[in-house]
Amino acid sequence: MDIPASALVPGDVLLIEEGDRLSADARLVDGLVELDMSPLTGESQSVSRSARRSRPSPSLLEADDLVLCGSLCAAGEAEAVVYATGMGTQLGRIAALSQRVRTELSPLQVQVNRVAKLIAAVAVAAGVLFLAIGTLVAGLPLDDSVIFAIGLLVANVPEGLLPTITLALAVGVRRMARRKALLKRLTAVETLGSTDVICTDKTGTLTEGRMSVHRLWADGDELDPAAVPDGVGEPFSAIARTAVRCNNAHARREADGWDRGGDPSESALLLAAAALGEDLEAAQAERETRRRRLFHFDPHLKRMTTLDTEPDGSLWVHVKGAPLELLERCTLIRGAAGERALDDEARRAVREAFEAFAARGLRVLGFAEKHVEAQASAVERDSAETELVFLGLVALQDPPRPEVQDAVARCRRAGIRIVVITGDHALTAEAVARQVGIVTGEPRVLTGAEVEALPEPDLDALLRDSPELIVARSNPETKLHVVDALRAEGHTVAMTGDGVNDAPALRRADIGVAMGLSGTEVAREAATMVLTDDSFASIVAAVEEGRVVYDNIRKFVTYIFAHATPEVVPFLIFALSGGSIPLPLTALQILAIDLGTETLPALALGREPAEPGIMERPPRPRGRGIIDRPMLTRAWLWLGMLEAALVTGGFFYVLLQAGWSPGDEVDSGSSLHTQYLAATTMTFAGITACQVGTAFAARTTLASLRSIGFWTNKLLLWGIAFELVFAAAVIYLPPLQDLFATASLGWDELLLLALFPPLVWGSDELRRWVVRRRAPVSSPPQHERGPDPMPASSAPRRLSP
Repeated sequence: MDIPASALVPGDVLLIEEGDRLSADARLVDGLVELDMSPLTGESQSVSRSARRSRPSPSLLEADDLVLCGSLCAAGEAEAVVYATGMGTQLGRIAALSQRVRTELSPLQVQVNRVAKLIAAVAVAAGVLFLAIGTLVAGLPLDDSVIFAIGLLVANVPEGLLPTITLALAVGVRRMARRKALLKRLTAVETLGSTDVICTDKTGTLTEGRMSVHRLWADGDELDPAAVPDGVGEPFSAIARTAVRCNNAHARREADGWDRGGDPSESALLLAAAALGEDLEAAQAERETRRRRLFHFDPHLKRMTTLDTEPDGSLWVHVKGAPLELLERCTLIRGAAGERALDDEARRAVREAFEAFAARGLRVLGFAEKHVEAQASAVERDSAETELVFLGLVALQDPPRPEVQDAVARCRRAGIRIVVITGDHALTAEAVARQVGIVTGEPRVLTGAEVEALPEPDLDALLRDSPELIVARSNPETKLHVVDALRAEGHTVAMTGDGVNDAPALRRADIGVAMGLSGTEVAREAATMVLTDDSFASIVAAVEEGRVVYDNIRKFVTYIFAHATPEVVPFLIFALSGGSIPLPLTALQILAIDLGTETLPALALGREPAEPGIMERPPRPRGRGIIDRPMLTRAWLWLGMLEAALVTGGFFYVLLQAGWSPGDEVDSGSSLHTQYLAATTMTFAGITACQVGTAFAARTTLASLRSIGFWTNKLLLWGIAFELVFAAAVIYLPPLQDLFATASLGWDELLLLALFPPLVWGSDELRRWVVRRRAPVSSPPQHERGPDPMPASSAPRRLSP
């Protein structure tokens, strides 16, 4: 009978048929099925499961007699007894791991929260403090002191900071999308900029993911499929025949080349068979009609087998798989002279050939076959794959992406460490890593099982003391442990993944990177960033954009903070003079600066192109904030105090020209009121003029403006033009004069204001020149110096799965 999946309980008996999606973990009691377990393992190939358990298994995912929740029955029928449901299943375990990996605040969110609290504390403290000073020390009336305190609060709060940060991040996301990296969280842009470790897969990320046959080997002879002589004989013809029979891919010749479908390795074998003389179109057409049995590729057995009828009516077993494992199932080897016993010398020759190919970064497959009696079509897999005749090896090449080598070199110059974590053989992984420049010396190479067996302190030491590390034959738990250990050491980690079982590691990493072309939907959902081209170079490009965004945030924060000082100083003058000096600036004029003249140039600084050498400096420490002491010193003291001196001088220049003396009345109705309005307008215009100089000064941290180009940020030029037009409107349009309490300025004041931008920019240009002269020669990145001890941080320790 049919019942809802939610009603299943342990002990229920399931009848499994082709097309059924399993809703519980169960143990087979009868029958044999082919399962698509990609939701659990990420492997696209189906696996066989039988009620007969033929071997012990290291995990439930590999048990021969278990069928697991989330799997799809691709073929066969069976009966099974449920032993786990819901969160007790293996799929539930993966879901639980993902749920336990809590989403943490990004470094930018933490820093912005810290900055907001700092600004709020400073603003409130300054308001309360000077309210007391104005009332008790300066003897101001309470209402004047309150106005003074409110103005001080307004001057200390950068109203445009948060929208400017948000828009800068949005621009960064857009630029990354153009470079094939899609970000799902705005704040991840800045996190990318602090990435100092990239854990990457090999296939499809470092390589093109498009296989081609490079060499064939049989009984000591090698053959290049691109230069095949006429009349290829045994055993190469048998390899070509087996490559077509034991294959589920397809290939069709078209005018512009081959149209390939299915597994890339299998389609590459078809093309090699065609090069060896096989009539590929006819062979593919008869393949399905002659096939009697199919044992899908099993990732644990590491082989695939078919049972096929040949044109003469004979029945043959065709097998392909991992060479060393397949070699153990063979008793004979075929050469040009026929078949002979597979002795120790022949086995050693096969192993040496395999190791030589693998050391060159080639993926190697072994091929075998045997003749069976016609009545053996119902043979079980284990018996079909015994006493085989070994035919030879096929070495397939998945060439590195051409752009990866340059991307790896940029990572090295930028001080970013690359750890290769792959399911491939260690020799292949090391060879590819060496080809693209990840490995230059003698790397530390471990398998996933060896990493899993390491105690926590030993794993920490391994990651700390091994600048070149490769983890081969890895599994999802390995990735999770490596991410946790690296983050516990204070690193900012980017991790790639494409399978369902990669989801916990993708969530745990600071930047989870999913593959857009080959990745599963679950991996893309768990990741922070999705690569639309699956290329490692896109990760590096995203890191560069992250550094640019971080730099630009610091630039416009410097720009915004620099104006706090000239906005606060006038209120201090007013308070400390006991009111004998009138307020040089009003609260509304401050808002006009913070929300009017300041906003567009700040946004334009968020679009600033990368400074020279941005990918030639080491990553910033994980705990380093956007706001630090050097930036505050530059903004508040160097630029801010200079601006304050200039605008205060402009204010007194207008008042003194009008004959004002300290203590004179400037209120409405007094003879000096018009001149007072012109003086406050001079302060407002002076800050605006200083903003122009600060905008150009803030475009670089150390480099000269000449090195990046005066005209390279056209948006900034448009922002400055808007700033000047807006300021002119506030100063000269009668409706806005009434609103903001401004008055028209004369030519002498405008000429004086014209000196402010070059003075501000020139002083900072001089400061940066002095800093560059005194700066020590930068040391090379750590991986070029050798491993140095890295202090442990307070990052959370890893959770065991």
